This record gives sequence, structure tokens and C-alpha cells, in this order.
Amino acid sequence: MSATAAARAGRPEQARGHQPVGPEGYSHRAILVIMSGLMLGMFLAALDQTIVSTALTRISEDFHHLNLYSWVVTSYLLTSTVTTPLYGKISDQFGRKRIFELAIVLFLAGSALSGLSGSMVQLIIFRGVQGLGGGGLFSVALSIVGDVIPPRDRGRYQGYFGAVFGVASVIGPLIGGFLVDQASWRWVFYVNLPIGIVALAVISRVLHNDQRHRSARIDVIGSLLSVGGVALFLVAVQSAGQDARLTGTSLVLGPVGLAMVAAFVWWESRAAEPIVPLRLFRNSVFSVSSVLSLITGAVMFGAIIFLPQYLQYVRGVSPTMSGLRLLALLAGLLTTSIGSGQLISKLGRYKIYVVVGTAIMAVGMYLMSLIGVSTSALALDAMMLVVGAGLGLFMQTLVLATQNSIAMADMGVGTSAITFFRTLGGAIGAAVLGAVLIDQEKLVSGADIARYGHALGTAHAFTTAMDRAFLWSVPIAVVAFFVSFLLKDLHLRTSTGHGAAAREGVAPAPTGA
Repeated sequence: MSATAAARAGRPEQARGHQPVGPEGYSHRAILVIMSGLMLGMFLAALDQTIVSTALTRISEDFHHLNLYSWVVTSYLLTSTVTTPLYGKISDQFGRKRIFELAIVLFLAGSALSGLSGSMVQLIIFRGVQGLGGGGLFSVALSIVGDVIPPRDRGRYQGYFGAVFGVASVIGPLIGGFLVDQASWRWVFYVNLPIGIVALAVISRVLHNDQRHRSARIDVIGSLLSVGGVALFLVAVQSAGQDARLTGTSLVLGPVGLAMVAAFVWWESRAAEPIVPLRLFRNSVFSVSSVLSLITGAVMFGAIIFLPQYLQYVRGVSPTMSGLRLLALLAGLLTTSIGSGQLISKLGRYKIYVVVGTAIMAVGMYLMSLIGVSTSALALDAMMLVVGAGLGLFMQTLVLATQNSIAMADMGVGTSAITFFRTLGGAIGAAVLGAVLIDQEKLVSGADIARYGHALGTAHAFTTAMDRAFLWSVPIAVVAFFVSFLLKDLHLRTSTGHGAAAREGVAPAPTGA
């Protein structure tokens, strides 16, 4: 493209002679600005998965509905999880920019309405609206990265995305506790508004309108089956997790949800425009990354959810301080996420970071199963540092590996699928490990109270139950370690665009399912 044509296309950096990066002609400076907008959007989505945790008690007291408080978290996870694959598909069809802007607007509307809620039921509904936007903030943002930056250069940028995800997830309880202590639980939602508006302005100003074909058909039946099946299954898992047993609700909804998922798979094999093309699972990199993402979500969210409870319930710290104490996990994640991204871009290989990262994660989860009532702050920080370091090495690397192995036509749906599995794993892991904790706490509480007295005995019971829950996650993390050896270490492409995959050995996407 000539400088004149570049100027007409709204690309001043290229017109002035700056070296463009990627097929869209973005300069390095333009990419950094785009990344800032995308990371703000992802920060909001990740933040709202955990920020509410320290505000639930105050919310329940205000609305006098202790039996419904868990749905304030669940409703967001449900809608954000089930819509993630849909966002990937529609952004492939109708363009990333407008779909990402739609996701931000939905998220901000849900945030404002959540802050204005007058009842627990209203809050649960509006949190669901938030989740409708949150599902797109993750998947579409990562898809935009795949469009703009070649895989060989993408590692250095996606390392920052992994860091943002970890930062938001870990400091969510800290920010939530601070806002509850200093202002009102409603500010847990209002705080999203200025950040989201800035993200929307940046993306609207800098990101180009990408042209997509408009004749594609929306897979309505597949959408209904996937949303309904995953939603019913997650509701069943959450119900069983809250009661630490299989209830009537979980026994009915679980099988129905799984049947709908099976019907979805059957339908997708025949749909003209499937939401998730099943041929992607014939790609071993995609399949292995999907399994590892599912496990990562389960392990990561288990650690983030239980540790603040331990710090508040057993160690007696405030909600704000319990968030601050998670900074060691954040430090480990930040260091290895950014560092591994830089090395991947420099060396062009990624598998070793996944293998080493899953091994470190397994060791870290075992160390956390050794936490006691009187574990020193230094020892606890060391344990969290190990877990964070493991997660940072491979969490975003899986996205990079997937994007490098699929055709550009599948960039949105492939990226969103990896994000979907990670979120699904988090929802399932939180419920299952929560059920293990509740069940084990019931088993050990009587003996501990008799031995230590009520106050100390209760703390011992909770800690013992938490340790056993962490111990349950160790074999799952070990499975991830062995699965990581199946990941193919493909050469990272040095260009993007629809012709790049074919030029560098990646099969193009067929038109059918």
C-alpha cells in the first residue's frame, strides 16, 4: 500500500513511513495503543470474576437473602461462559471491532444496573447482563491480537495479557474488600464504568473496521443447544457444590444439560456454519490446549477462591488484607508470564514453557495442601509464588500455540474455544473443590472442636478441609503435566493474514463443517 493509500485508509503511522507490523499496517506504536484498550477490557472481565467475593456478606446483609448470595457470582460465570464460543463465531463473521464494542457496552450496562439494584433478584439478573458482555471481552480481545500481530511477535504481547488476567483475578478480592470497607458494595460495580469508557474510546479511535462477509448464517439451533446445555450443566454443578451432595436439582439438570451438549456436538457435525467447527479437534494443538485450559481454570480459581477464605476465617485478617496477601501469587504469575512471552518471541518455541509450567503448578498445589493454622507468612508467600510462577509460564502460551496452528478464518472461534474451556474449568473447579471442602469440614470439625475447643477447633477443621481439597487438585495438575508432552511444538509463523497460514504450512479452513 502506498503512503497516499495508507493515509486515505486512516493509517497515519504507515503514511509517515513507520514500519508496519501485521497485515493491517499497524505500527508498533499503534499496536501498543490497541493493546492498552484490549487489556483494559480483559482486566474488567477478569476482575469481575473475583471482585464480588469480598462483598457478598455485605450484599446479603443489605438484601436479607443469604440463600441467594452465591448466585451473584454464579450468574456472571454462567452467562460469560456460555456466550464465549458465540462471540468467537460472530466476530469471525461480522468483524472484531464492532463485536468487541458491543461486548463493552453490554458489560458497562450490566455494571451500572448491578450498582443500582434494589433487590437480590435484580442484582443476580443484572450480573447476568454483565456476563453477557464479559464473555466477549476475553475471547474477542485475544482474537484481535491474533489478527494484528504475527505469532512470532505475539509472545511478547500476550505475556502482558496473561499478566493482566492474573493481576485482575488476584487483586479482585483486594479491590472489592477496599471498596466495601471504605465506601459501599455498589462501588464494586461502579468502578467498572470509567475504565470501560476509556477502553471503548481507545478501541473506537484506533482499531480499524475489519471487513467480513455478511452472507453467513447464524447457527440458531447450535446456539440454543450450546447455551442451554452448558448453562444447565453449570447450574447442576453449582447446586451440588453448594450442598456438597447430589440434590434433586443437580440430578435432573445435570443429565439434561449433558444431553443437550451431546445434541450440540451432533448438530455441529451437520451445520453449514457451525459455532465450533468439529474439525478443529482434529488439530492436535487445539485439542491438547483445550484440555490444558480446562485444567488450568479449575486449579487457578480453586486457589484464588480458597486462600482469601483461609486468611479471613482462620488468620483473622480483613478483606482488604486478605487481598494484599495474594500478591505473592501475582508476583510469580507476572514474572513468568512476561518473561516467557519475551523468550518465546526471541526463540520461536513454546512447548517447554507449557511442560515446565504444568510441573511447577503441580508442585505448588501439593505445597499448598500442607498449609496449617500456624503456617508462617513467608512460607505461605513461597507456596503462592510457586503456583503463580507455574500458571504464568503456560496460561497464555496455550492461546498463542492455538492461534499459530489454525487458519485465520478460524481465529475467532479457535481463540474463544480456548477461553471457554478455561472459564468452564474455573466454574467446575470452584464448585467441585468447594464441595470437597464442605464435605471434609463436616467430617473433621467434631474431632477438632473436641480437641482444641470451639474457636481453634473450627479453624483447624477449615484448614484441614482446605488442605484436602488442594490435595484433590494435585493429581489433576499431574494429568496436565503428562498431557503437555502431547503438545506439538510448531514453528511460530512470522506473518499474519489469510495467506500466511497456507504459505507457512498451516492448512486452510475448509468451507464445510
